[in-house]
Amino acid sequence: MPVSAGLLVDADPDWKEVEATMPPAPQEAGLRAFDIGSPSPNAFFVDEGSVSVGADGVVRYTLVVRTPGGAENVTFEGIRCATGERRIYASGRKDGSWVPMKNSAWQAIGDNTYNRPRAALAWDYFCDGPAGPRDRKHALQLLQQRRDPSRPYGVR
Repeated sequence: MPVSAGLLVDADPDWKEVEATMPPAPQEAGLRAFDIGSPSPNAFFVDEGSVSVGADGVVRYTLVVRTPGGAENVTFEGIRCATGERRIYASGRKDGSWVPMKNSAWQAIGDNTYNRPRAALAWDYFCDGPAGPRDRKHALQLLQQRRDPSRPYGVR
């Protein structure tokens, strides 16, 4: 499924986003590696302790990207499966604090190098077409097993 397709369903005109609460800094023991489905020298992780599914249907999580040279990028993000959009709320600092992003608008999930981890999380893990996980437990179950891209949605 092309991730650059934009909206998957008509946007709900009454949809309201709940306020996102910044999670604690990620802990090494809670990091789950995931496959982005394309070659990359970087390693990608989701902090399982940060995963939540809001009443607004947004899957929120902390993304950790590590380079072979040891650099690390930490962001707190959200995915809205119903519309194929993502939002980056904040960037993590070494001291565990968060810096809100200046531009934190919802954007279509594109399948470019920068957005590949988000596209993988949306289409290979969290989202079943426009349907997101039911709750935190379901989201964590989905994160443990990558969807087979040759199978239709709903089949793992």
